[in-house]
Amino acid sequence: MNFFGYLELCKPRIGVMIALTAAVGYAAVAERLDPAALVVLVLAMLLGSAGSSVFNHFYDRDIDRRMKRTAGRPLAAGLISKPVHALWFSGLLLVAGLWLALGAFNWAVALHLFLGAFIYAIVYTVWLKRRTWLNIVIGGAAGSFAVLAGAAAFDPGVWLLPVLMAITLFLWTPSHFWALAILLKDDYAGVGVPMLPVLVGEARCSRWILGNTILLVMSAAVPWVMGLLGAVYGAVSTGAALLFLWQNIRLFRVPGRPEARQVFLGSMQYLSLIFLAVVLDRHLPVLW
Repeated sequence: MNFFGYLELCKPRIGVMIALTAAVGYAAVAERLDPAALVVLVLAMLLGSAGSSVFNHFYDRDIDRRMKRTAGRPLAAGLISKPVHALWFSGLLLVAGLWLALGAFNWAVALHLFLGAFIYAIVYTVWLKRRTWLNIVIGGAAGSFAVLAGAAAFDPGVWLLPVLMAITLFLWTPSHFWALAILLKDDYAGVGVPMLPVLVGEARCSRWILGNTILLVMSAAVPWVMGLLGAVYGAVSTGAALLFLWQNIRLFRVPGRPEARQVFLGSMQYLSLIFLAVVLDRHLPVLW
């Protein structure tokens, strides 16, 4: 068995991000952080994310072989000789994640985990990715369910702040991924995947990114404006928003790959700061 090949199929970096998103959702609504609950939540989300990621590798192995960035992936490169084994592995991981979520928490956590995996594996990978530029817009909802799962792990009845955070996650994905798509435009064009910069070019895509980012930072301010989060969140999220908007404006003024790379990296920095702001705002006295 090719252990490292199967590990790569799980897309560990994406899994860690999904797990951290769920942990932040938990921290946003919990009065106190329960380390044991967080460990179990993270493990369940890692398993669910891995299941959908393995399926993504399985389904996209044909176009992965033809793209520079993905040609070395285990299924694309033939490092795993029987793709059907990866398909079974995908199902096993997802079932394990759902079983853990249901057994350790409640049906709401399991449902959100399932919906996130379903949207990424089926709605995005199978239905939308090769058909429409809205692929990543609609498919971006997959990450939003992680924050809802995390909140439901503490209390499924607390919904307003988690829903607002999920909307922010939903709006974050296009800015992040369209910037990456500018960097990978030639790869996507070569395999016929209709990512936005392939269809409209880098200049128009940069305008879409800026417009989406304006909506993103506005949505991130809503919990503070509504009084659901306090001054710490307001200060950190505002600073992060100004920095990210400036990076987007630079891309708008000079569309191109160097500026797109800065927006792509800046999007991850922005989201990290938003996550940190939520945790600090809710638990700074305890952490201090």
